[in-house]
Amino acid sequence: MRRATLEALRARRAAKAPVALATDLATGAQALVGFEEAEGALELDAATLEAVRQALRDDRGRTIQTAGGAVFVNVYNPPRRLVVVGAVHIAQPLVPMAAIAGYQVVVIDPRHGFATDARFPEVMLDTDWPDEAMERVKPDVRTAVVTLTHDPKLDDPALAVALRSPAFYIGALGSRKTHAARVARLRELGFGDNEIGRIDAPVGLDIGAVSPAEIAISILGKITQTLHAAPAAN
Repeated sequence: MRRATLEALRARRAAKAPVALATDLATGAQALVGFEEAEGALELDAATLEAVRQALRDDRGRTIQTAGGAVFVNVYNPPRRLVVVGAVHIAQPLVPMAAIAGYQVVVIDPRHGFATDARFPEVMLDTDWPDEAMERVKPDVRTAVVTLTHDPKLDDPALAVALRSPAFYIGALGSRKTHAARVARLRELGFGDNEIGRIDAPVGLDIGAVSPAEIAISILGKITQTLHAAPAAN
């Protein structure tokens, strides 16, 4: 690997930017590929670039057969993270489901009666105010954020931080009426329609979910769908 390529790879990883290293197995020529750019000595056609980016979405390396020969792809993705605002009943099944799916989970709730080790064993709990906690988390392109409290004093500050971040998924629990009121409040905070439009509300896939576990399934399903469908989400 050329020194310049190694340094660029280290910089991408330090910045928590998804990147793939494509290597021509015959010549050793390499290129670093992100979702919006590619650089390096190895020239890749459009089809190969898309195949490399699909490997990024899938979070899995592979060998790609091209017209010019075999290209091996190493994937360097930041860890998947899920930030759950609200240590409520829906969070209790959502958190272990997300952990099984490979997410590092953080639960934020300043209400100490909700955010307890007994209710969320072996989970990172943050009992600071949501905006302060979110600023520390620093959501990146591999982070999903879900607000579940129904309390504007808790959900809105977290959503404000999330909307200013590149988080790949932002979801908020609540009915359409609840969300309409939320939209009005966010507009008062200066957010435009494009920014507010990033919020998935009502949260999750429309599968007729009723129980907390079913709602958790719908949320994780929508997160998974978004992760693999949107280039900016990986």
